[in-house]
Amino acid sequence: MIAGNLTLTTKGSMELIDITAMVEDRLQAAGITRGICTLFNPHTTAGLTINEGADPAVRQDIIDGLRTMVPMDHPFRHLEGNSPAHIMASLMGSSLTVFIEDGRITLGTWQRIFFCEFDGPRTRSLHWRLISYN
Repeated sequence: MIAGNLTLTTKGSMELIDITAMVEDRLQAAGITRGICTLFNPHTTAGLTINEGADPAVRQDIIDGLRTMVPMDHPFRHLEGNSPAHIMASLMGSSLTVFIEDGRITLGTWQRIFFCEFDGPRTRSLHWRLISYN
């Protein structure tokens, strides 16, 4: 097993950041050609997802859809003012597992891995683990 952290600096209050290349760089540096990669996000106001990465409009559509599902002006009880971010992070989830084959993450043709910021801008960290079946 090989483990580490990725550090991200988000720029917007809500954004989806494509981290696929960052993850693949780690597995290529480790020399893993077959195995499993697990990503864990230790933040309660951010999430992880796999979705289409070819059309950048998809990212904004996801954010707009989440804003519709989670009204920003709802009278939330949480005093920090970031309750929508907590709910959106729960909807996205905090971890992902992907397979590694032939030294690459096995994603679909259009799929990419995204870090989902819902309470930025911030500096965030992600934990990753690579398990090799070489």
